[in-house]
Amino acid sequence: MNLTIGTLLAFSFAVSLIALAALIWAISRKQFQVTQKDAMSIFDNGKPGTFDDPSHPSGRLREATTLPLSPAVRRLLVLGFSTAVFWLLLGSVFGVIASYKMHLPDWLNQAAPLTFGRMRTMHLNLVIYGWLSLGGITTAMWLVPTLFKTPLRKAGMATLGVVLWNLGVAGGVIAIGSGWTDGMEWLEIPWQLDILLAVAGACLAIPLVVTAAHRQVEHIYVSAWYYMAGLVWFPSLFFLANLPSTHSGVQAATVNWWFAHNVLGLWLTPLGLGAAYYFIPKIIGKPIFSYRLSLLGFWALALFYSQVGIHHLIGGPVPTWLVTLSVVQSVMMVVPVLAVAINQHVLWLGNFWAMRESLPLRFIATGALMYTFASLQGSMEAVRAVNTVTHFTHYTVGHAHLGAYAFVALVLFGAVYYMMPRILNRPWPFPKLISVHFWLVFIGFAIYFIALTLGGWLQGLAMMDASRDWLESMELTIPYLQARSVGGTLMTLGHLLFAVNVYALFAGKQPATANAGNAIPATDLGAR
Repeated sequence: MNLTIGTLLAFSFAVSLIALAALIWAISRKQFQVTQKDAMSIFDNGKPGTFDDPSHPSGRLREATTLPLSPAVRRLLVLGFSTAVFWLLLGSVFGVIASYKMHLPDWLNQAAPLTFGRMRTMHLNLVIYGWLSLGGITTAMWLVPTLFKTPLRKAGMATLGVVLWNLGVAGGVIAIGSGWTDGMEWLEIPWQLDILLAVAGACLAIPLVVTAAHRQVEHIYVSAWYYMAGLVWFPSLFFLANLPSTHSGVQAATVNWWFAHNVLGLWLTPLGLGAAYYFIPKIIGKPIFSYRLSLLGFWALALFYSQVGIHHLIGGPVPTWLVTLSVVQSVMMVVPVLAVAINQHVLWLGNFWAMRESLPLRFIATGALMYTFASLQGSMEAVRAVNTVTHFTHYTVGHAHLGAYAFVALVLFGAVYYMMPRILNRPWPFPKLISVHFWLVFIGFAIYFIALTLGGWLQGLAMMDASRDWLESMELTIPYLQARSVGGTLMTLGHLLFAVNVYALFAGKQPATANAGNAIPATDLGAR
């Protein structure tokens, strides 16, 4: 235990030094001498006021930036998104099967790969590494050059990274299905295959770092801060957590939840917030509420999140001070969450006309709202009085999906719907399916989350009641698990419609009535 805790503390100290160096660099380059004018840097010629949505009948199909995309970059983006959507579909199928097996345990039990343990684990790794990570980093491949107003460098290396990453994900899922895993949640892929993912990650990160080094702007917009920080945080987390033969027993549990929570908070969250901070104001045509506050939110996330995951070990054989540190940092996460909420929610709530007009914005703004809910719920769940009830229940599963799916996945859906017509210079072939997709995943997730939250809370209360049989706490969850399966099925149907639209766009199919009109002022739309 001393080795593991010492290693984590030393690592945290080293990362803090890196962050301090980044902070000193930012101050020396006057990155903190910001005004609201810096929030305008994402608009064409620094002038807001134009509603910008290529999926809208009035939307522009020209690229959002004056930078042309080379054929190599277009191939990279198409490859990244097409494979990410494939992993989403496959992961969704596995997830639905695992969900049904919670209340139909004898269904599909003819072979070991079909058991709940393997199905659920394959689902987790496919959506985290195949869909969210690959889809998020592909979004960065388009967005980072746009923010820095310079072409993406080393597109060939990035394409190799996408290929290797897909091979690593495929190999990892096959290994898990065959029973070969490292045996820790979020770290199931064998470390031998993790080497391939690490090489792929380097091939994906280097082009973005080189592109950032050649930026043609003086100020770094807040979205780029999130992306660049994620490129530092995730490789560090992945390397330390996957060191072979280093962690065992309680040590392994400590590293496990330190890694698992940080993947969400220091990797997927930067991918989601980085995209939201760009697309919400870009689509509406107005800057965020307070640019200074956006930077405060970023640095507060960097300061408070790193030790949050240990609250999953409340009651376990780990030092009390370590758990208390995690609880305190979990509660302090209210600071960056409120910064994001004030900036993003005030903007779209004050321009609700845009939510009606823009389907991509509907996905992204809803996802940003879910980030607020998930983070506040997580801060509450870390408090010992609440954790005592929710620990070891389905409540935690609902919370995890609120962050990873309702936040990050919805933002990613909206980002894809915005970017792909610009990348390929073609409108969506089935625009009506976008609305159907939104309502399927929104209603499906609402059923999923409410069922697991209520069922999990009742399950926790039943387990704490010494007068009730333990089996009763399991039986009472069955109706809620059935509702979870209904919600999951609706979400999967939405993913199928999303895939149909994406692959039809890649195939060159045109809508029945293509419209490539000019963008119109946001004020005109708002007056409707």
